[in-house]
Amino acid sequence: MTRPLILLPIALAAVAGSAQAQVAPPYAPPDANVDIHRYQADQHRYEIDRLRARADQREAFARQLHLETRLNRMQIDAARQPVPFQLPAYRPLRSPEEERGLRESATERRRAATAGVTQIDAWLDRPAG
Repeated sequence: MTRPLILLPIALAAVAGSAQAQVAPPYAPPDANVDIHRYQADQHRYEIDRLRARADQREAFARQLHLETRLNRMQIDAARQPVPFQLPAYRPLRSPEEERGLRESATERRRAATAGVTQIDAWLDRPAG
């Protein structure tokens, strides 16, 4: 029992020692024999290539997330219960007098709407003057 407890701090120290942050090497100017402009151009080209690679990685990751999202939505849609088919509601039965009254009121509404539209059309078609 005490042996695992003794090894635990040693293991934690080993893990903590290996998890230190990696630091970039310090900047070293080029030798006197190297063309400084070409050296800077190479540095810029390397940096641009690195940035392009990171942009490509982000784009691929975004595509992957988009695809996973579409798949998840398709799975959710497939798991949904379908909407049951509902028969239309039955029309209430009315007496012949009620039916005639409804037809006459509908006819009267259509005539009133037509009269309003023809009045507007006549006003629009009036001679300019």
